[in-house]
Amino acid sequence: MSRLKNLARVLVAVTLAVPLAAATTTTANAAPLLGGGLVDFGCAQARLHCLGKAIKSPDGPGPLVAATPVGYGPAEIQAAYGLGGRHANGRTVAIVDAMDAPTAESDLATYRAARGLAPCTSADGCFRKVNQHGAASPLPAPDYGWAEEISLDLDAVSATCPDCRILLVEADSPDTDPLMTAVDTAAATPGVVAISNSYGGDEDPTITAADTHLDHPGIAITASSGDAGYGVSWPASSPYVTAVGGTTLKKAAGTSRGWAETTWSGSGSGCSALEPKPAWQHDTACAKRTVADVAAVADPKTGLGVYDTYNSCGGGALCDLLLTLGLAQGADGWVQVGGTSLSSPVVASVYALAGNSVTAAAQPYAHPDGLFDVTSGSNGSCGGSYLCTAGAGYDGPTGLGTPNGIAAF
Repeated sequence: MSRLKNLARVLVAVTLAVPLAAATTTTANAAPLLGGGLVDFGCAQARLHCLGKAIKSPDGPGPLVAATPVGYGPAEIQAAYGLGGRHANGRTVAIVDAMDAPTAESDLATYRAARGLAPCTSADGCFRKVNQHGAASPLPAPDYGWAEEISLDLDAVSATCPDCRILLVEADSPDTDPLMTAVDTAAATPGVVAISNSYGGDEDPTITAADTHLDHPGIAITASSGDAGYGVSWPASSPYVTAVGGTTLKKAAGTSRGWAETTWSGSGSGCSALEPKPAWQHDTACAKRTVADVAAVADPKTGLGVYDTYNSCGGGALCDLLLTLGLAQGADGWVQVGGTSLSSPVVASVYALAGNSVTAAAQPYAHPDGLFDVTSGSNGSCGGSYLCTAGAGYDGPTGLGTPNGIAAF
C-alpha cells in the first residue's frame, strides 16, 4: 500500500506542477498548433502499421490532449482545396483499418456536432461499422492506437465531404490477409465509390499476389505513401491504387488561392523495387511504379483536429495527465493529428465528391491542370532527384499536386 500512496503523491504533485494540455488549446477556427514534436499513435503492428501521428505535448512524451477543437476543421480543408458547396449525392467512402474502435460512432457524433456538421449515424443510415466480412459482429479486439487512427479517418472524411456516407470496415489484425479481405468487403458494398487505406509496410515478395485485392475497377482506392520520408511502402506502391503523399498546408494571405503548400518532410516517396509501372505513369527515373500520385495535407503541425476518447485511463483530468506523460494509451478529447493517414481519406473523399471513379488512379494524370502543383520541399536525400524533391510538374513526394476542386478526380 505504501507504494500506491507514494505514486498517488507523485501524481498529485505533478498535476499541480504541470499545466494540463487543455490550458494550451486553440479555438475551432484558430491556426493549427505549430510547436512541439510528434508522437506515433501506437497502433498494434503486424505486417502493416497505421500511418498517423499526433502533436506531442510540451509537458511530456504523450499527445497534446485538448478540451476544445484544435487544428484545421471542415472550413479550412474545403477552402484550401476548393471543395465548398459540393455534394456527394449519397455516395459512400469506405475506411479500412485494423482492430476495433469501440467509441467510433459516439466520437464521430461529437466531432460533427462541434464542427457544425449534420449528424452521420447508424440510425440514419449514414454511418456503418462492420467486421472484415461485412457483419456487424463479432468485431475485432479493440486497440487504442487503431482507434485514434479510425477517428482520424472518419473525421477527415467528414471534414472533406460532409454529406458522404461512411462505411468503416475493421480487419481482425494489421496483417495483409485480414486487411485485404476488408478491402474486398468494402468494394462489394453497394454505394461505395472510394476506399481509403491509411496503413503501410515495407515491400516484400508477397505484395504482387496481394495486389489482386486492390484491383476493383470503378472504385477509387487510395493508400497513404508513408510517414518516414523518402522510401516506398505498400499498398501505396500497388499500381491499382492512388498513392497519396503529404504536404504542409498554411494560410497565405495576399495570394489568389489564400493557401500555400510545401512538401511535408515525412511524406513517403520513391521507386518501387517490385511493382510494375502503370501505363498512365510516364516519369523517367524509375522503370517501375513511382510513389506518389497526388498529395494533400499531412504535416501534423498543420493537421486536422480530431475527437477520440478511447483510452486506457478512463477519461478526466488525471487521464489527460497520464496521456500527456506517456503513462496511458489512446486519447481523451481533441488532438491535432496528421501523417499521410490524413491525406489518404481526404483524397478518397474528393473522389467521392467528383463521382468519377471509373479510371480512378489514371484520372489525375489525364487532368493535371485540376491540381495545385507543389514545387518546393524535400523528404530526404536521393541525389537531388525529383523522387525526393518537389519541383514543377510531377515529383515523388507530392505527385502531380493537391486537389484544386474536383476536376482531376
